[in-house]
Amino acid sequence: MKFLYIAACIPALAASFTAPATFTSNGVATHKIVGSNSLIDGTQVFNPFELKAKEGDADFEKKKIIVLGGDGFCGWPTSLHLSDAGHDVVIVDNLSRRNIDTELGCSSLTPIQPPEVRVQAWKEVSGKEITFKNIDIAKEYDLLVQLIKDEQPDSIVHFAEQRAAPYSMKNSKTKRYTIDNNVSGSNNLCCAIIDAEVDAHIVHLGTMGVYGYGTSGGEIPEGYIDVTLPGGREANILHPAHPGSIYHATKCLDAIMWQFYQKNDDLRITDLHQGIVWGTNTPQTIKDERLVNRFDYDGDYGTVLNRFLMQGAMGVPLTVYGTGGQTRGFIHVTDTAKCIEIAVDNPPKKGDRVEIFNQIAETRRVRDVAALVADQTGVEVNNIPNPRQEAAENELDVSNKKFCNLGLEPTTLDAGLFDEVTQIVKKYKDRCDPTKILPASFWNKKRAQECADLDPNSVKLGEEKETVNGV
Repeated sequence: MKFLYIAACIPALAASFTAPATFTSNGVATHKIVGSNSLIDGTQVFNPFELKAKEGDADFEKKKIIVLGGDGFCGWPTSLHLSDAGHDVVIVDNLSRRNIDTELGCSSLTPIQPPEVRVQAWKEVSGKEITFKNIDIAKEYDLLVQLIKDEQPDSIVHFAEQRAAPYSMKNSKTKRYTIDNNVSGSNNLCCAIIDAEVDAHIVHLGTMGVYGYGTSGGEIPEGYIDVTLPGGREANILHPAHPGSIYHATKCLDAIMWQFYQKNDDLRITDLHQGIVWGTNTPQTIKDERLVNRFDYDGDYGTVLNRFLMQGAMGVPLTVYGTGGQTRGFIHVTDTAKCIEIAVDNPPKKGDRVEIFNQIAETRRVRDVAALVADQTGVEVNNIPNPRQEAAENELDVSNKKFCNLGLEPTTLDAGLFDEVTQIVKKYKDRCDPTKILPASFWNKKRAQECADLDPNSVKLGEEKETVNGV
């Protein structure tokens, strides 16, 4: 698979990859990433390979795109990316993630601005306008229908779901909220498109977690799997669901819903099963301080690599859950935006079944990721009890041929690219609350008991660590 040819460019961790790849005799892959690193305002940013035509090019097709959840960690940089490419973008968000910050008593490490300030700053630096609408798509159905009627979008990108597995397992309230918000929002979106009588293409951000981890017995295909039914009948069916949290369960329910609405109402839908996102800024968010993306470091919302990079930069031992033998898919936030663009530019035709892409760049074991960060920063690795109900070790072999065939050159975990995140952490270190670093949500009573000795107040920020590059 193409993405693992690229991934092996870090030989020290090549042995941790679980999917097949072509290597030279010394274990080094010959394929290189297309792109470059550059400094913008003193911060290192990766400039990815340009995939599609831009505004002004002869073959550019400008689209009206509504981005649901466009104020969030993935939604905001994606909105800017699509606007920068020349599309007409409308952001819809009910600011629930900001409200959860207040609930948890833990804000983004980066000082994110209100949506109105963000879109005004983008207009000032780019000359392009993004409209912001505060709508709760799970509750304000009539407003959603009217918006779709008014805007007549070509595509609707759906990020508007509670995105954290730990938060979804925190207690009965957060479990119920995650189900109510995520499933109702997705169903309302389908109904609203039908009632508005607009042929809008849905691009939904799903998760690799719908497949489960290590349960397929081989390479995980992109959405559909060949099976042999009783009597020797062959079929190609939706991959069986194997969720590991309430959050993941909502994405599985979404997947079934997409199948129904495509079959029943001919909706055009693309479902993107994404891996764990890392990184913070993109070439668009770095243009102005007011455009900075959010950075979550806490035990509920901080993604594993970003948590490690923050801990390493702040001199805090890396918190590896259990053995660290969990293998996961990873993708840089810049590539998330690029993949959304590819999906928007390649919609299924009317009547086609739901299109499904695996949106990852590579797979790594968590303990190998921790070792890479520890080597960069000089901090210790601390194995703590696992708050999750999951296998201690798993393999993960994933196909992502579709995106690669459409031109994506994935950004892989690279020590040089870590510097951008490290710089962000050091810049805003005074905003870090070390008591929020340890896990605060547990999958069941047994896991909570095993983690009972974890003391949030025991985490102390050490001296700032420098990377091997001296950054």
